[in-house]
Amino acid sequence: MDQENPKETLAAGERVLLVDAKERRYLLTLAAGATFHTHAGIVSHDDIVGNPEGSTLTGSTGRSFLVLRPTLADVVLKMPRGAQVIYPKDLGAILMAADIGPSQRVLEAGVGSGALSMAVLRAGASVLGYEIREDFANRARSNVAGLLGPDADYHVELRDVTEGIDETDLDRVLLDLPEPWRVLPHARTALRSGGILLAYLPTINQTAQLRGALDDGPWGMADTVEILRRTWHVEARSVRPDHRMVGHTGFLTTARRLVG
Repeated sequence: MDQENPKETLAAGERVLLVDAKERRYLLTLAAGATFHTHAGIVSHDDIVGNPEGSTLTGSTGRSFLVLRPTLADVVLKMPRGAQVIYPKDLGAILMAADIGPSQRVLEAGVGSGALSMAVLRAGASVLGYEIREDFANRARSNVAGLLGPDADYHVELRDVTEGIDETDLDRVLLDLPEPWRVLPHARTALRSGGILLAYLPTINQTAQLRGALDDGPWGMADTVEILRRTWHVEARSVRPDHRMVGHTGFLTTARRLVG
C-alpha cells in the first residue's frame, strides 16, 4: 500500500479553498471543532482535517465540495482588503516586467492590502513598504503574515514616499499611487544603476504624465503595457470565448535607472 504523502494532508491552522459544484470558491482557515456555513450546506472543519488535498467531501445537505490549498491568486481575490488590490493578471506581469527575483531589495510604495507584496515576497525578494494610511499598512501586514508567516522579510513604514526615500542601492522600486512622477527625484538616488522602476496606474492621462517626466532622465527603456485576460468555454463541441472577460484594470509602466 502506498504511504500517504504528509505534504498532501490538510491540518488545522491551514488555509483551504472549498469549491462547490458551481465552482464558487470559499477561503477559510481550518480550526478544530469549527464549522463553515454556506447556502449549499454546513461543512465541519474536522471532516477536512487529516484528508489529502484534492479530496471531495459532502456537506450537511448532501452537496459536494472539492478541498484544495489556495493558490496565491485565490488568496488575493478572497483575502480581507481595505484598498483595491492589484489583480492576479497584473501581478504576474509585474513580476516579469520588473524582473523580480531572489535576494533583491524592493521598495514598494502604496502597499494597499498587500497583494503585490505577497507576490514579490513569494518570488524571493525582500520588501520594504511605504504606506501613508495606518489601516492599510496593518491590513497588508496581516495578509502577508497570514500567507507567508510572521518571519517573512517584510517591513512596512508609515511614510509618504513623495517626501523622500532613505534607502540606497535598491534593486527595484514599485509604485501604486496616484502621482508617481513626484517620486522620480527620490527614486533616482535610491535605485542602483540599472535598477527598475515600475508604476501601476489606472488612467492613461496619469500614465502619459509619468512618461513625460521619465523623459527628463536619468531613465531609459521606458515601456507601458496593459494586460487583458479572456477565458474560454471548452465543453465537448462547444468551444468559444466566454461572454465576460477581465478587461482594463491598470497600465504598467517600467523604466531603467541609467548612469547620470
